[in-house]
Amino acid sequence: PVLTQAKYPLDFFTNSALKRIFDILFSLIVLIGICSWLFPIIILLIKMDGSKGPIFFIQKRYGYHDEVFDCLKFRTMKSENNTAQSTTAVDDNRITKVGKFLRKTSLDEMPQFINVLLGDMTVVGPRPHMLFVDDFYKPKISRYSLRSMVKPGITGLAQVSGLRGDEGDMNIGMKKRILADSFYVRNWSFSMDIVIILKTIFLVIIGDKNAR
Repeated sequence: PVLTQAKYPLDFFTNSALKRIFDILFSLIVLIGICSWLFPIIILLIKMDGSKGPIFFIQKRYGYHDEVFDCLKFRTMKSENNTAQSTTAVDDNRITKVGKFLRKTSLDEMPQFINVLLGDMTVVGPRPHMLFVDDFYKPKISRYSLRSMVKPGITGLAQVSGLRGDEGDMNIGMKKRILADSFYVRNWSFSMDIVIILKTIFLVIIGDKNAR
């Protein structure tokens, strides 16, 4: 008997091409139609907040096939020291007032549409974790490596299902998140992406209680 690697929906060229074309068109619409006027407002708010530091926060994350890339975000903390080795907690005193609003509305993630255009990310997919988080959980949770079979996303099935932030028990929360991510990889469809995007827009409007 010969073992062959299972093929997932996005392993097929037609599916991956459709997703990439949608990523480019959707990102251009968002960057030109929304970010062109929203970015200057956010930048002004960050500057007026009084905290020192750059406008953008760039952090290394694992991407497609575990290739490391620079993930873009608006800076939401007073100091980014040691954030590569620690996650944020409830009422984290490092988060600025403006940063708290940006995280609650997920507006801090908007620069990642640039990552999508560059091809490092996709609009919908498993959210990229910090490197040390991936390195810690990958050998501990089965199916974790399935996340790297697709590009990381700005939003994903886990996030719209309420599995985001640092859940009470990180181990249990991470297992649930990986379960959702692996389901997405194995059952991807274009219609699923559209549903996740619509749910994300709804959560941005009403505010996501799980966002930090």
